[in-house]
Amino acid sequence: MKCVFALIFLVAPVLYAADAPQLREFAGNTPLQWSVRMADSEMARRGDSLAWKEGGTAKWDYTTGLFTLSLLKLHERVDDPRYVAFVENAIGSFIATNGTIHDYKLEDYSLDNINPGRTVLALYQLTKEERYKKAADLLRKQLDVQPRTAKGGFWHKQRYPHQMWLDGLYMGAPFYAEYAKLFKEPTASFDDVAKQIRLVTAHTYDPRSGLFYHGWDETKEQAWADKTTGTSSNFWGRAIGWYAMAMVDVLDFFPKDHPARHEIIGTFNKLCHGVLKHQDPASGVWWQVVDQGARPGNYLEASASSMFVYVMAKGVNHGYLSHDYVPAIVKGYKGIIDKFIKTDAKGNVSLTQCCSVAGLGFGRDGSFAYYIKEPIVDNDLKGVGPFILAGLEVQQLLDN
Repeated sequence: MKCVFALIFLVAPVLYAADAPQLREFAGNTPLQWSVRMADSEMARRGDSLAWKEGGTAKWDYTTGLFTLSLLKLHERVDDPRYVAFVENAIGSFIATNGTIHDYKLEDYSLDNINPGRTVLALYQLTKEERYKKAADLLRKQLDVQPRTAKGGFWHKQRYPHQMWLDGLYMGAPFYAEYAKLFKEPTASFDDVAKQIRLVTAHTYDPRSGLFYHGWDETKEQAWADKTTGTSSNFWGRAIGWYAMAMVDVLDFFPKDHPARHEIIGTFNKLCHGVLKHQDPASGVWWQVVDQGARPGNYLEASASSMFVYVMAKGVNHGYLSHDYVPAIVKGYKGIIDKFIKTDAKGNVSLTQCCSVAGLGFGRDGSFAYYIKEPIVDNDLKGVGPFILAGLEVQQLLDN
C-alpha cells in the first residue's frame, strides 16, 4: 500500500506541472484574483446596506454572515484592511457594548441566526473587543435551549417543529465546534456536533443516488414529508452544499483524537462521491435539482456549484479527499467562471444564475416544480460567499 501511495504522489506533480500553464489562470485571472474581484465588486454594490441603522432594513442574517466570513478568509490571504473594515461595519454595527444583538430573538430558536456567530468569533479574535465575546456567548446559549427531535437533533427553527434540514447543519455546527474549541468546552460539545451530523445523515441519505434529501420531518406530518421515511422528495443542490460546507468547516475545529472525526470524514467522502457522480459533463457545474439535469425546466445553478468546488478543493487541501478529485475540481471552477461570471464595462464582476431562496413548508412542497420556480438572481450572497471561498481553496490546491 505504501508503494501505491508513493507512486501517486510521485506521478501527480508531473501531471499537474504539464497542465500548469492553463491551470494558473481562468479567463485571464487566477482563482485568488477572481476572489478579490468578486469581493471588491460586491462591497461596491452593497455599500453600507448590510449594516444596522435605526429604522434601516438590514437584518441579522446568515447570508451576511457567510459573505463577511468569506471576506475575512480573503483578508488572511491578501492582507487588505478594507475587508476587515467592511466586516466590522456590517456585523459589528448589530452588536452593542453589552453584547446584545439588534434584530436577534432567541425565542425564534432559528439556527439561521447562529451562523453570523462565526464572523463574531473571528472579529473577537482580531480585535479582542469584549462585546464580540458576549455576543458569541449569547448565540452559544441558544444551542443549550434549542428544541430537539426525540434523539437530540436540533430543530431547524421554532416555526419548523420536529424538522432537521441540511441547511441547519451549516448554520449551527461550525459555530458550535469553533466556540467549543476556542473556549475549551468539554468533549460533550463535540459529541453533540457529531450527533447532529450523524442524525441528519441517517435520515436524509439516499444510497441509490448517493445524494441527501433536503429535509426530514420526525413526525412525518408535513405535507412535503414521505409518510414512511419523513424525508422530502428531491435533491436540492444548495441544501447538499450547505451540508458539505458544514462538515468540511467543522473539521477545522474538531479534535484530532475525537472518535467521531473519522466518521465525519467518511460521511464527507460519501457526500462528495455522490455529488461528483452528478457533475454536468458538458459544463462542469451542477444543476438546481442535482440528479435531474435533463428534465425540462431544470437549470445550472451557481451557488451550489460554488459550494461543491469549495468543499472538494478544501477536502483535497486538508487530506480528507483523494487527489483523484482534482480534475473535477478544476473543471468545476472553470465551469463557474465560463458559465456564471459576467463582467461589466467598468470591470465589476457578477455571479449569475443563483437560486434566490428555497425551503420546505408554508406552501413549499419540495417538489421538482417548486425548486425550479423560485426566482433566479445575480449576486446572491449565498453564492458570492462560496465563490470567494472556492477561489481561495482552488488557488491553494494549484499552488501546492
